[in-house]
Amino acid sequence: MIAAPAVDLRGGRCVQLVGGRPEDERVSLPDPVAVAERWWAMGFGTLHFVDLDAALGHGDNLPVLEKLLAATSATTQVGGGLRDGAHIDALLAAGADRVIVGTKAIDEPDWLAAEAKRNPGRIMLALDTRDGRVLRKGWTEDTGIRVEEFLADIARLPLAGVLSTDVGREGKMEGIDRASVARVIEACPHPAWISGGVTTTDELAYLGSRGAAGAVLGMALYTETLDPATVAPRWGGRDAAAYDAATGDGPTRDPATGDSTVPDTTTRTTTTRNTEENR
Repeated sequence: MIAAPAVDLRGGRCVQLVGGRPEDERVSLPDPVAVAERWWAMGFGTLHFVDLDAALGHGDNLPVLEKLLAATSATTQVGGGLRDGAHIDALLAAGADRVIVGTKAIDEPDWLAAEAKRNPGRIMLALDTRDGRVLRKGWTEDTGIRVEEFLADIARLPLAGVLSTDVGREGKMEGIDRASVARVIEACPHPAWISGGVTTTDELAYLGSRGAAGAVLGMALYTETLDPATVAPRWGGRDAAAYDAATGDGPTRDPATGDSTVPDTTTRTTTTRNTEENR
């Protein structure tokens, strides 16, 4: 499983929101490119970029995104307000490995199918959720659709993956809803990425053991509640295989049952630092 730091853009800055609510901004860093370069230098091989302004219909940060995509050799996935093929093409041409679509894909399943077939293996679907239901329009509207129901409808599409974000837990550092996350991973017909509330290394190990392809990390990394120096070697993607070989800390299977097991991990919690120190 891969852990990818989130670099969320708002007004040209790198920010972190609580609960997906624009009025509750807790982290604000002036240089997103420096933030991305820091995560890459620490050993994170995949970076997750989101244009919050585009997602909320308040313009976009395309010039910043272009700089971010050129800044490192990381695998990149980019989302936020992608509602037409031209925007998708522009980001792929700028160097994005995967693009993430949400509201338009939920509102117009035929459009999602067409874009997935036009760019097989390059489109990820964002399912932002609260209380197990799919949200739309920058997390502001509840569709009433259950996550598992929507996942069943997209099984045949050539998607790169599905990113399921529990917006109600995002940025609160209260931990994931393990039962809910397990249901999503089990129901997902594509590589499942999890976001929203991931706070401890035990949770990362749990997600890996349940079969998640990746986890997107935000507030917990920026405050160092999750120590990036601990997370990157194990889940950053660049050195994970070497880490497993050296420590024997990767998933194993019980020879009798075939069940996947993950060794116990210990979370290192550090004192929250002023956000300016995390640049």
